[in-house]
Amino acid sequence: AVGWGFVGGSLLIYILTVWAYASQPGELAAFTVFPIWFWGGIGVLLSVFGFCFLRAPLSLIITAVWAVTLSVAMDEAKALSNFNHPKIDVERSVMLDGQRIIRVATVNCADFRFGDPVDDLKKWDPDIVLLQQVDPQLVKRIAENLYDGRGDFRAAQTNGVVTRFEIRREVGHPMRRNQQVTIRLPEGSEIEVVNVHLAAAATDLRLWSSKSRALHRQNRDIRRKELSVVLQLLEQTTAFPVTPTIFGGDFNSAATDVVHRQLTPNFEDAFSKVGRGWGDTFHRRFPIHRIDHIYATHQLQPVSCGVIVSKKTDHRIVIADLRLRQ
Repeated sequence: AVGWGFVGGSLLIYILTVWAYASQPGELAAFTVFPIWFWGGIGVLLSVFGFCFLRAPLSLIITAVWAVTLSVAMDEAKALSNFNHPKIDVERSVMLDGQRIIRVATVNCADFRFGDPVDDLKKWDPDIVLLQQVDPQLVKRIAENLYDGRGDFRAAQTNGVVTRFEIRREVGHPMRRNQQVTIRLPEGSEIEVVNVHLAAAATDLRLWSSKSRALHRQNRDIRRKELSVVLQLLEQTTAFPVTPTIFGGDFNSAATDVVHRQLTPNFEDAFSKVGRGWGDTFHRRFPIHRIDHIYATHQLQPVSCGVIVSKKTDHRIVIADLRLRQ
């Protein structure tokens, strides 16, 4: 009876987990805030215990089903299928087959509480850097540090964009911690760059509390509304999706969260497409969520993408090389 209890518990968790992460109901926002492998780990343990008590093939079958499901559903596992793509490297090309390679980075600076993370980024020679949680007065200093005084920059609230190229336009944004600029490349073509820092995630993990579950649902709704406003402004001020657009920053939501589905019709996630290695970015010391992202429209083909560690911020830094298609 004990063995069947373990097996049954594993099966129930499996059904709930698959349904919750596939449909993303608001009522289970607190459940899906955990990485899927958290629930998978519990399910596998239950089925293993069931085998110990039951010694039945059913336990092994459920364990195998869990293993296959996690290998497909885990965001971290996707990078394993990108073994044919090159790793992001300090050495880089500016052009590839006559097309420009744009190196983009996104960095949550954590208000410089740990130091200046841009010092660790400089050796990677990024063309465009999206900054979040940074004092506006420091954005100019960061641009001067990265580009020896020859770069351009814009600061908005606690966000900043710095680049070696010319920023031709900054779009006035109605929402705090979100930013949109137009960048002109040396050959004269232009790209749009959107830098977001969505609402901070809820951290109350008392799943048994109705107040906690309601808080997670409301928190997710806030981010969805924020992202919707940012996308509407992009459509109103550009020829989107015809305009090549980079869309990145700190989303405060894991890659499996339903919030990201608002971008999938027109954007590709660089790390999902070509990323190598462990892509989770928060917390730096024990990263279990990929909440920092770089997306691009189809005119900007991801070539390589990776995550680097800086001890001067509590986030890991995402870097992507994007090829601008002619």
